[in-house]
Amino acid sequence: MNRLLPLAFALVKFVSGYFLLSPQYDLQRDEYLYLNQGRHLAWGYLEVPPLIAAQGWATLALGGGEGWVHFWPFLWGAATVYLVVRLAGRLGGGWFAQALAGTCYLGTAFARLNLLFQPNSFEVFGFVLALYALVGYLQQPRPRYLYLLGAALGLGLLNKYTTLFFIAALGGALLLTPARRLLLNRHFWGAAGLGLLLWLPNAVWQVQHGVPFLHHMALLKASQLVHVEPADFWKAQLLMNLPAVWVWAPGLLALLLSRAFRPYRVVGWVAVLGVGLLAVLHGKDYYALGYYPVLFAFGAVWWEAWLRRFRWKAALQPALVLVPLVFLVFFAPFLFPVRGPAEMAALSPTYAKLGLYRWEDGEDHALPQDYADMRGWRELAANTWAAYQSLPAEARAHTLIHCANYGQASAINYFNRGRALPPAHSLNGSFIYWYPSPAQLAECQAILIVDDEPDDDLAPHFGSYRRFGAVADPYARERGTAVTIGLRPDAAVLAQVAQEHRAALADWEGPK
Repeated sequence: MNRLLPLAFALVKFVSGYFLLSPQYDLQRDEYLYLNQGRHLAWGYLEVPPLIAAQGWATLALGGGEGWVHFWPFLWGAATVYLVVRLAGRLGGGWFAQALAGTCYLGTAFARLNLLFQPNSFEVFGFVLALYALVGYLQQPRPRYLYLLGAALGLGLLNKYTTLFFIAALGGALLLTPARRLLLNRHFWGAAGLGLLLWLPNAVWQVQHGVPFLHHMALLKASQLVHVEPADFWKAQLLMNLPAVWVWAPGLLALLLSRAFRPYRVVGWVAVLGVGLLAVLHGKDYYALGYYPVLFAFGAVWWEAWLRRFRWKAALQPALVLVPLVFLVFFAPFLFPVRGPAEMAALSPTYAKLGLYRWEDGEDHALPQDYADMRGWRELAANTWAAYQSLPAEARAHTLIHCANYGQASAINYFNRGRALPPAHSLNGSFIYWYPSPAQLAECQAILIVDDEPDDDLAPHFGSYRRFGAVADPYARERGTAVTIGLRPDAAVLAQVAQEHRAALADWEGPK
């Protein structure tokens, strides 16, 4: 039975995801961006490395339905919980340890993380796979485990640059523990070479484009990371995995202090150094999530060993397995978008005091910000299509759709896929690489301007300028985003757009 438990948890994790999404919500803003990157395959993007775009390409090749979009986070979540449960078994844990490790994963922040088509799901999977391979090598020093470790880190670098922090933590942990002998193993360096080889195309892309990763980090530091307070970071570490703190905390302490887990001490130091490094660098709290799942496995095995001294353990163990899932009863509406907007708004009086309805503007709103960011996109795309249909026939072939941000442009492209609509563009993020050239702009006869802050000062630069429609959904974060039709733009406004495009490129890549 124990051999089937990892597969059972993986199956539950994968299948249950499809029942935890209400059709009253669209995809989230970033998900549209990654799908749009799949239309422009490259070895790198301004926001992320290319692995998520490859998944976006496959999704679109399969028809682009939302079921296929969700397939990827469900897959990586299922693969991760499989490894967590399997790791508990490899450490000598029986059914109780394996099941407890699995419910810890199902009942914590990963319940929400694995619902969204974002690089975070694969990031956690990559970290867990790397540490699983490391434990495998410490148990049985076979080179294949080291090469699995190298492949996990190489693919991790193709997924998200936060893998660099994990690698730094791993290096420090090796130096601090007897596992440093790995540094003298030729297969270890062969595995490192494999990881670098996998990452090499993206590293070359970064160099060719002026290392935009550094500019991205500077923007994050100036706009977001600077606001990350140490106390808030550590508070989030507790809250994200609160239902399992009684498991992962003993697991970490046992890794660092107990004789039984001494061979695996390097794993504990990876977690300590990885989370500590993120705290020092003011990283976002969820960047640290990938360090916890292996602690669930070690903590569950510790609990199983500790309970052996009690004669009533047979009755207690099933109850303990369910403890991490109890929290889902209270917070399920905020982890899984199963309730419609009106129902979520009705919960506000009860949960708003916990800050669950507070947006980044510091104000409480009708919906949590994440949920509001999953409304209005379909309406915006329909408005854009209708505005395009209203254009004179001779202008449609020479129309520019210009959006204020990547979410608007990506959603318009997603919902209008298969229609004879020109691609929506933006000067936000990686869209700067796909923007029309000055020669193409010179032929423009109409511009559809999609903006949440419409600028009527542009009207004198068009022969005709009128508002067509705006997102009316009262729950949408994009509420009020309007589509404005500008016909016969003059040379001045087209030159301004071309100049803004050059400036955006220069900001990321430096002057040419």
